[in-house]
Amino acid sequence: MPLYEHVYLARQDITTQQVDAITKTIEELIKKEGGKVDRIEYWGLRQLSYKIKKNRKAHYTLMNIDASSEILTEVERQISLNENILRHLTLKVDKFEDKPSIMMEGRNHDSND
Repeated sequence: MPLYEHVYLARQDITTQQVDAITKTIEELIKKEGGKVDRIEYWGLRQLSYKIKKNRKAHYTLMNIDASSEILTEVERQISLNENILRHLTLKVDKFEDKPSIMMEGRNHDSND
């Protein structure tokens, strides 16, 4: 099956538990349809470059997904119905990175200073 990196931005006024619930819902949908989620990274509440629907910040989450394009189409349809998700982006990749993403590396580096 094709490999995808999926990032979504959730509204700033929801809790991290609500973001985890959204992620869990997406993961369950993918697994139910026969795909799998390789890795999930929560990047935290981050500043946006510009306001989106009156939000200055958003919760960022990355998911590495191994699923067919039909499954991904259904996931994106479900995400578009969720009012807590501001934006999402899905990219097809040749392979997943073994190490943490650049966003996580930067976060770990910042906390070590």
